[in-house]
Amino acid sequence: MPNIKSAKKRVNVTKKKTLKNRMFKTMYKTTLKKFEVAVAEGDKAAAETAYRNAVSVIDRAACKGIIHTNAAARKKSRFAKKLNTL
Repeated sequence: MPNIKSAKKRVNVTKKKTLKNRMFKTMYKTTLKKFEVAVAEGDKAAAETAYRNAVSVIDRAACKGIIHTNAAARKKSRFAKKLNTL
């Protein structure tokens, strides 16, 4: 446990950032799963809305540094192909 005031503050800041990152990652994974489920069910309308949400979340994740920019582009491309095959 830190004794210095600035070190104590860093511990608190790290806890807050970790919580925010974990919440965002959970929301990111959930959004991607919702799209996968909509595609698996074959529901075109639900898949289109889920696709829009997924692309938005993927872009935000790439912007925040949660995933790499190229990984985001690859996921969006794969999702677009899945949507177009419906």
